[in-house]
Amino acid sequence: MRGTVRKISLPRRLVADLMHASIRIPFVSLSRPLNVRQLLEARALAAQPPGWAAIFVKAFSLVAKDESVLRTLYAKWPRPSFYELPRSVAMVAIARVEDGQHCVLPQKVPAADTLTLSEIDAQIRHAKDAPIGEVPAFRKILRVTRLTLPLRRLIWLVGLNFGRQRANWFGSFGVTSVAAYGAGELHALSPGPFILSYGVVAADQTIDVVIRWDHRITDAALIAKALTRLEQVLNTEIAAEMRGQRQQAEPKPVRAVAT
Repeated sequence: MRGTVRKISLPRRLVADLMHASIRIPFVSLSRPLNVRQLLEARALAAQPPGWAAIFVKAFSLVAKDESVLRTLYAKWPRPSFYELPRSVAMVAIARVEDGQHCVLPQKVPAADTLTLSEIDAQIRHAKDAPIGEVPAFRKILRVTRLTLPLRRLIWLVGLNFGRQRANWFGSFGVTSVAAYGAGELHALSPGPFILSYGVVAADQTIDVVIRWDHRITDAALIAKALTRLEQVLNTEIAAEMRGQRQQAEPKPVRAVAT
């Protein structure tokens, strides 16, 4: 059969570059259903509940705040070493349709543990809805993606192998999901070092969470503890913040003044 040659779009070229950068990362994964009953109760009462991506970005950042390994990168240059960041930097996979094609672009959310859920959610929603040229993270990565293959490989080598540049380009953890399109367990690839994906809320008020990580940095025992702590954070700090937002939004009763 005679097929049709089609040009590879910039977003698809970016995915190809990401896969090339991810191919040698020694990933392992751990999945677990998290009980989020208290979080669901708080979210149901919120006037404008934040999206699940914002919730997991902040929750993981709060867990990483107390566990430095979750803010650690593997850097090869100038010699193999670990590079610990003072704050987490999230990279959220944003699904979009550009020129009739489905694509995924990364939105950067630094220091999410210092932001409110509303601020994080606003950044993610802006990345989903605004024109690509109005999202700084998109402009930066697509500017590089327009270059020729040799130049892209060189820039990616620098970005991946120096600790500081790796954090700037790829963050310290990624968040992705296909829950908006139905149930399914996603084991995503990225340059790492940590990738969190989540599913849909089940009837028993649990949500499946998968963490993939660079095995050079840590082992499964710490990730298992991190998932336990993540469940706690979702049902305490995150749920409390949503309850607090509702209380602030409620109008205060007006007392009648006798004349």
